[in-house]
Amino acid sequence: MPTFPLAARQRALAVLVMLLMMFLMPSGQARASAQTRGSVQQQPGVEDSGTRFFGALLDWDKDSAADYAQRLGEPAALYGQNVSMPLDDGGREYLKGYFSQVADQGSHALLTVRPGIDLKDIDDDVASAFARQITTAAAAFRGKVFVRFAPEMNAPWVSWGQQPEAYRAAFDKVAAALRATLPDPVMVWSPTAEKDYPFQVATSAPPKGVPLTSLDTSGNGMWDQDDSAFEPYYPGDDVVDWVGLSVYHDTTGSGAANNTQPAAGEFNDALHGSGSRNSGEAGTDNFYNIYAQARNKPLLVESGAFFSPGAGGAGELDVKQTWWHQVFASVAEPGNGAVRAVVWNETTDVREPGRVPIDWRATAEPSLADPFRTSLDTSGLTLGPVTEKGLEDVPGLEAPQPKKGTVIQGWAAWASAGSVLVAVAALWLLSSRAFASKWSYTGTGKRDARIDMLRGLAIVFVVVNHVGINSVFQLLSQETIGVVSGAELFVMLSGVVLGMVYGPRIATNLGDVVDGTTKRAWKLYFTALAVVLIVYGLSLLPFINAAAVTTFTDQGTGGAGRAAAGTTYDLYAGMEGLLQFPVPQGLIPALLLLQVGPWQFNIMGLYVVLLLISPLILVALSRGFTWLVLMLSVGLYIAGSVFRFRLLPSQFEDSFPLLVWQFLFVAGMTAGFYRRQIIEWFGDPRRRLLLGACIFLAAACALFSWSGPYLTNQLDVRLALIPEATFRYVYDTFFSRTYLGPGRVLNVFLITIALYALLSAFWKPLSRAVGWFFIPLGQATLYVFIMHVFFIVAIANIPALRDGNLWLNTAVYIALLATLWVMVKTEFLFKLVPR
Repeated sequence: MPTFPLAARQRALAVLVMLLMMFLMPSGQARASAQTRGSVQQQPGVEDSGTRFFGALLDWDKDSAADYAQRLGEPAALYGQNVSMPLDDGGREYLKGYFSQVADQGSHALLTVRPGIDLKDIDDDVASAFARQITTAAAAFRGKVFVRFAPEMNAPWVSWGQQPEAYRAAFDKVAAALRATLPDPVMVWSPTAEKDYPFQVATSAPPKGVPLTSLDTSGNGMWDQDDSAFEPYYPGDDVVDWVGLSVYHDTTGSGAANNTQPAAGEFNDALHGSGSRNSGEAGTDNFYNIYAQARNKPLLVESGAFFSPGAGGAGELDVKQTWWHQVFASVAEPGNGAVRAVVWNETTDVREPGRVPIDWRATAEPSLADPFRTSLDTSGLTLGPVTEKGLEDVPGLEAPQPKKGTVIQGWAAWASAGSVLVAVAALWLLSSRAFASKWSYTGTGKRDARIDMLRGLAIVFVVVNHVGINSVFQLLSQETIGVVSGAELFVMLSGVVLGMVYGPRIATNLGDVVDGTTKRAWKLYFTALAVVLIVYGLSLLPFINAAAVTTFTDQGTGGAGRAAAGTTYDLYAGMEGLLQFPVPQGLIPALLLLQVGPWQFNIMGLYVVLLLISPLILVALSRGFTWLVLMLSVGLYIAGSVFRFRLLPSQFEDSFPLLVWQFLFVAGMTAGFYRRQIIEWFGDPRRRLLLGACIFLAAACALFSWSGPYLTNQLDVRLALIPEATFRYVYDTFFSRTYLGPGRVLNVFLITIALYALLSAFWKPLSRAVGWFFIPLGQATLYVFIMHVFFIVAIANIPALRDGNLWLNTAVYIALLATLWVMVKTEFLFKLVPR
């Protein structure tokens, strides 16, 4: 084993001690003085009929209550969150985080309960268990908890829709259970105001076995547009505290997406009109009059205006501003005094068929947020804080809110982009000068240190993104060098190394290659099983919260699409069966097929499969079937992208579909197999312009990525080179992540060529500057990848990091990366952990 200097050992010990102290230190919140509590003078009460609240529904996977408060200028008084019923372990942890966020803003909570089981299956036991889970998650929450159970129950587009008898019974049970455990919950009954109820042709045989008599309020023997859209579903005055209504401007119906300006009086008509066409004739189904005014029930309205980037019609500001002017003007009228809350949809969505992107948001950009806030101020709606900030006994910190970051617009944005391209051109020209040759790469060994450095960079990106606490490092790791993440580089460069190592031996030592790759695949497989089981063991310890690796919150980039954004999955569902006897049927096969495990680690299953098939690819390459290999790989990639079917039940297929991601690995293997030929080919002076074009295209992809609307933190800088709607359309169409859009694949190739060329031309200064750090990590990427899972668990259990302090988090990343580097240099557990 190589010697390791004493000074370095002392530094390593200091790093480990610092991590241990951070793990054990008490929460920063616990040390906050009473003077940091966010207090509100004369807090407006929910029971005060003169107080009307403004609320927001957020994309919680990529938004937060604090960020929304920044965009709006003040917190919303009410924040909405979808809650599945029943709740799994991951959902409960996610819900606790939601209540903590809302409490820190001094706001009320609005839970929209979306049943995941049939309404008829919601009995007293199910309702009681759910109520206990909600009560536990909301422990120490100061604000009111509004509960919208199964909204839009009069519509067919929700699974619980148009089942009046089952719905009323379920509402009664859930309301009773919540009132028995939760302090004074506000039960909200909220149908949709969509017209054309019942949204289908007249029939005497309603679907789902629902009795006609429960829907036929007109008594004409048919379920048609003469029937009330609301009456069959109303649970009763004794269980309903507030009534709610979803009132959206959305004229698409079943037709093509088209952006239209709202008609005059559209919102007020929906508020006072029926859910059926014939409401105006008798006025017997006027929602506002019957369910708010006559019953003296406060009314909560959810709203937003349909806008689809890329669709024709009116512009975004014209559509949304016209709508919010109507909404705020209407609720300010004395005749609409029963409206006690307006909740704005601040999310994006994708509508099937055709995967039409929808942007409901009113604060995504200053050009929208500023006029929205101006109009909101005229409505009389109350903003936050409306309660004392923070959870009870855990004071809310009055820490300075992070800035939004910097968005450079207009000529300054284009000047900045031009400066980047000029800098790239200068580097390219500089590399061709004779005096620059002394800086170039001169290595001739079998191992290519440039590849090692690139792999080191990729694994650092992976570690930073998986740990997930906001820091300075995210400014580089989150699609900054292009529309590329560390995962794509990790997979492709793994293929490159395999092609380099085994390619020269495949023709003469096929048996050794098969033996070597197979042994490595099995070693990685058993290591993966060990990690899965160790993490499960850690999750059983009462003093460790392992939710960071045992649950996954969908960010809308997976196979389920954006519609699943915010959904939390339990990645270890059913694993408690390992502690039972006999073990439940199916659990062991699920474990062996890697259907469970940390989401940060699931790509290991993909790598095992690719290792097993790699000898076949190498044999084909060695026998001159290169084009056949690439054509087959491209064909599988296209098939996987278009048809989106999975070959294996393994967890990695959700994030890294085998048919799609094999293309990066195969392309990398091919590049590694022909590495010297490719270098010589690009080194030909006649192809220097082609190399330059690749470098400039890579820079252009980076500039495109910098044009996105997502600001990582207050230090982030974005260039407003293209409209946000255009960026989203191009990104979603060509740069999708899970199924590797063609633009993303091209970007991976371009950035690899560009970075490899940069390292080749300026190797010596770059190696001296950062090579000492990246190269060791790059030579042990699998080791780092395996070990980082346990650091994620440790960091997730450090209370001080929950406050989101940018500089503290950055210091933690420095300590983490330094520790991993020291572990590699000292070969810590190298005999057990694959490298």
